[in-house]
Amino acid sequence: MTSPVVSIAYHSGFGHTAVIAEAVQRGAKEAGAVVHLIAVGEITAAQWSQLDASDAIVFGSPTYMGTAATAFHGFAEASSERWFGQVWKDKLAAGFTNSASKAGDKQSTLQYFATLASQHGMHWIALGLPGGWNSSQGSENDLNRLGFFLGAAAQSNADQGAEGVTDNDIATAEALGRRVADAAATWLAGRTVRAA
Repeated sequence: MTSPVVSIAYHSGFGHTAVIAEAVQRGAKEAGAVVHLIAVGEITAAQWSQLDASDAIVFGSPTYMGTAATAFHGFAEASSERWFGQVWKDKLAAGFTNSASKAGDKQSTLQYFATLASQHGMHWIALGLPGGWNSSQGSENDLNRLGFFLGAAAQSNADQGAEGVTDNDIATAEALGRRVADAAATWLAGRTVRAA
């Protein structure tokens, strides 16, 4: 069976979200996927074609003022050309975001990604991890320490650069990458059986 193709379409303003995107990439590669990392602020025609040929697309952006960054919104609007042709219909989708605050209205960004995916007729893959750091036995080192379920959410201090992204948020993003790659492999296997 061929390896699933996962593309990560993301924007990073100050480098924090790029660290999370790279973690999603590592997780997906570990699970056997071919992975394309695409910075949407400078997306090329060849990269649009990579997205079109992908089995799964993972959307990522920092959360600014309660939603994805302007560069990501521009990419989303440009994807309407794909919507007209239903090019991304029945692909898998997932998402991740980062902000300086623990909550930071990140849920709004993840919901925006899920809505974008739904408009394209895609199938959303949730994080699939229980919430961490929610008991006296838990800690800030838990996976999914911020307790988001719709996608991976990270928190990076505003006064630190990309080196301030925490190991547990990186590990949470890697888990999302593995989950998406596993789901895409299962999806492909099912299509192969159905086509036989």
